[in-house]
Amino acid sequence: MLWNIDLTKIPELLSFNPADPLIFSTSLFLILFSIFLLFYNFFGKNKSVRIGMLIFFSLFFYYKSAGYYAGILVLLAGVNFLSGKWIAGTEKLSFKRFYLFLTVIINIGILGYFKYTNFIIDILNGISGSEISPLNIFLPIGISFYTFKSLSYVFDIYLESMESTNSFRDFCLYVFFFPNILAGPIDRASAFLPQIDNEPYLSKEDLGKAVLLIMVGLIKKVVIADYIGINFVDRVFDFPLRFTGLENLAAVYAYALQIYCDFSGYTDMAIGIALLLGFKLMDNFNYPFKATSIADFWRRWHISLSKWLLDYLFKPIQMSARSLRIFGNVTALLVTFLICGIWHGAGWNYILWGAFHGAMMSFSLFIQAPRTKFFTFLKIRNTKFLKFFQVFFTFHLVAFSFMIFKTRDFQSVIDMLGQIVNFFHGEIFFQFVERMPVIVTLMLLGYLFHFLPNKVETFAQRTVTALPLVGKAILLALVIWLAAQFKSADIQPFIYFQF
Repeated sequence: MLWNIDLTKIPELLSFNPADPLIFSTSLFLILFSIFLLFYNFFGKNKSVRIGMLIFFSLFFYYKSAGYYAGILVLLAGVNFLSGKWIAGTEKLSFKRFYLFLTVIINIGILGYFKYTNFIIDILNGISGSEISPLNIFLPIGISFYTFKSLSYVFDIYLESMESTNSFRDFCLYVFFFPNILAGPIDRASAFLPQIDNEPYLSKEDLGKAVLLIMVGLIKKVVIADYIGINFVDRVFDFPLRFTGLENLAAVYAYALQIYCDFSGYTDMAIGIALLLGFKLMDNFNYPFKATSIADFWRRWHISLSKWLLDYLFKPIQMSARSLRIFGNVTALLVTFLICGIWHGAGWNYILWGAFHGAMMSFSLFIQAPRTKFFTFLKIRNTKFLKFFQVFFTFHLVAFSFMIFKTRDFQSVIDMLGQIVNFFHGEIFFQFVERMPVIVTLMLLGYLFHFLPNKVETFAQRTVTALPLVGKAILLALVIWLAAQFKSADIQPFIYFQF
């Protein structure tokens, strides 16, 4: 029969399975979201029903990824909602500071327990020589993202840049909202909460943008990131000494592309899905490999986290150390990027990665004036030649930092660099291309589209928007079919889910 569906499998499909999270690139999500979107558009005219449906589906979506640890999500929502009301409801600065301090301790305490307990135990074992056994702790997926999102609401109320909401229901929707709960963007309550009162309206332009973002996100994630990760990057990074320096260097370039396509692909789909529901989330990427400096890179990469760290960490430290002038800025940069590294994960590679970016930005501050004079003397300031050199140099710094980011031990970094320097063997280039034509093609296409002028994206969006609804559906179906051809047997979670 055409509809030979085993109904006994449905409870299993809808139950939590740690090895099978509900992610955007799975067929199960596509089916469930299509059904939800149908009901949402049919019954969503009523605000209470609309919000209730979104909260229910968001909690189910998170339950499929974290199981009963979804209770932590609800707990943090309650803590931060009450904290916001208490901070807004008192005039005494000492009370405001106490409530803020208590809220930060609770949020960071919960995050720290799940994410860093075993890392701390490992450090203690190394220092004292003890043999404390690691705890069997499940890391709730996305906890870093929704913790920071919740804290931004409390910080904004404390800084008086927004008023607290009286609706716990609306605040829950902000915290639970499923498109960005697992890996951002870390949007602000001040931008999200006002949209809840608006009746969903999907303009022709928004529909075109949503369809384009979902298609591009699928291609980035499944076609490029997953394929080159499984079939090339992981093999080289796991055993760098088995490969030539050329292959190691290609793997470094491939991983930079993989992590970008994986993370920005998720963001593209999150923003596109949110648009279909009538919500606009903030952009999280702006062609980061076009950056002309490390500072410019962080204005283009993971923009929501960069802005969070800038507003709530860097600026307060900078203000408190302003008497130190440039050394105050350097202190703020180093602390901010160490925290950025720690936020990404419990491992020395993440700490070293954050320290590297902080050190590069600090060094740039010290040489800013002489660098400008030097470029002016050579008459190359603001020239295309200089910009090309800056982009080239910055990209390689970023690619090197991602090599640190991915490897779990520094020896692997030394091994990869050693192969690149001492065992390069550039003469095998054409053999490499012949042996891995799909990998090379995907890398070339990925970087080519990334470095195309921004107006190409505008043209693509206009083209998709101009298509009739049937045309959009056919185009989306073709992209889904293409993604299915590249999809591996095992689900490949988004890289940033572990953070």
